[in-house]
Amino acid sequence: MNLLRNPWPALAASLLVCFGLWRWAETILVPSNTHFAQAKAIPIGNNSDLYPRWLGTRELLLHGRDPYSPEMTRQIQLGFYGRQLDPNNPSDPTDQAAFAYPLYVIFLLAPTVTLPFQIVLKIFQWLVLLSLAGAVPLWMSAVGFHTKTAFKVAGMVLAVSTSAAISEFHQQNLSVLVFLMLAGAAAAAVRGWRLLPGFLLALSTVKPQLSVLFLVFFLLWTTGDWKHRQRIVWSFALGLLALFLAAEAVSWGWISRFLTALRAYQTYAADPSILQVLLPAWLANLLAAALVVSLVLQCWRWREAPAGTPQFGWALASLAVVTLAVMPKLAAYNQPLLIPAVLVLLAHRGAIRKAGFLPRALTRAVLMCLLWQWGTALVLALASLRIPPSSLQVAAGVPEYTLLALPPITLLAVLANVGAGVPAAAASR
Repeated sequence: MNLLRNPWPALAASLLVCFGLWRWAETILVPSNTHFAQAKAIPIGNNSDLYPRWLGTRELLLHGRDPYSPEMTRQIQLGFYGRQLDPNNPSDPTDQAAFAYPLYVIFLLAPTVTLPFQIVLKIFQWLVLLSLAGAVPLWMSAVGFHTKTAFKVAGMVLAVSTSAAISEFHQQNLSVLVFLMLAGAAAAAVRGWRLLPGFLLALSTVKPQLSVLFLVFFLLWTTGDWKHRQRIVWSFALGLLALFLAAEAVSWGWISRFLTALRAYQTYAADPSILQVLLPAWLANLLAAALVVSLVLQCWRWREAPAGTPQFGWALASLAVVTLAVMPKLAAYNQPLLIPAVLVLLAHRGAIRKAGFLPRALTRAVLMCLLWQWGTALVLALASLRIPPSSLQVAAGVPEYTLLALPPITLLAVLANVGAGVPAAAASR
């Protein structure tokens, strides 16, 4: 039975995948990672990416301390790593775990500052799962993927059933909130709302490396029908100005301190981009620039497309894959940004089948990367029901073998389909 035609087998399969991923992660992967860290004498504290932001917010709002200060960084390390980092210890991580976000991130975390962090952590872990699942129907609406409710539920279940979701759940990075904001902004544009998209885009700048290309696209897109879309620009500008001024009111001069912290962050925590991992540095930088320029030109050509049309959906897919390709961060928790790209590839599978060998092959390769994660994790999960999980830790990383391959293959799949004219073919149907 074709899972893409009958929703109930698809829903059952998604639940089975969910069981497999989470049992593999909790009984095999996490204990294996913990054992590795202990063997290497890597300090282990709460290891929550949320903690530096939360503690900086609490200390600023309740005690007036500067979250960007070296003293604050040392206090953060006590919770994050369990002790302060020793620069003379070669086994210590290089990541200083400092507060390196725009100060207005405090307005997202302010309601939690009076709670114990362990309670905040548990709340945020559930928020991670709800945000990942909730982003799926929003992205579906944004890219024009209309399907039955059971398929939407299956997609929501699968969104929380990936290695990236596992990573986000355990690390609690704020990326997941930015993904939800971007999805919400795009879906609101489809509904014809003009103020909410701009406000959500302004909030998404708490992680500008994830949102900047989306901001450029929406700016270009508003010029395609300025009369009806201009309020998105004004609401974004006013929302961002309000965030900056409110942050100034809380801590005067924060921008210069943030820029200093950002420069320091790039020296101790920045990764190479996925292009720099795969290619020589000069070629990777040249290709990154070419991708961004080509993306901007393509978005300009699609600026008149109404929200929810195939061109609008392919623009969102292109923004997602190029962002992950050029961003200097390899963390798995950023990969949920691929959701709109995967949805677009599924939504236009009929046109892709007629597009030629290369677009079809690359689209199938994207699905195979995901199926590898799901299939191998399920096998290990089922094996752990009969075999002690500790005996399976030697294979703990097998489901993650395609993790780094997924972003570049998805990039190639989207580029190949755009180059083959699939967006135009889909729009003419």
